[in-house]
Amino acid sequence: MSVAKTIEDKLNAAFSPSELKVLDESHLHAGHAGARPRGESHFRVEIVADSFQGMSRVAQQRAIYEVLSEELKTDIHALALTVRS
Repeated sequence: MSVAKTIEDKLNAAFSPSELKVLDESHLHAGHAGARPRGESHFRVEIVADSFQGMSRVAQQRAIYEVLSEELKTDIHALALTVRS
């Protein structure tokens, strides 16, 4: 399974978002530290979910990082987040 699909599946399961976009931006970082030739190392996630209601931006990001903790250790070099409730 691709890293992007894993991210999508885990975020869908954890937050039941009304909107979710997982964009692989690895091609923008070719040749930079952490970039892999096959890509799938740099991602942008845009997510809208009611479960983020009342949470600070830091708490929202921590919740996402917790769900993706294994991938952040191994596959994800960079993760840009846009989170809304």
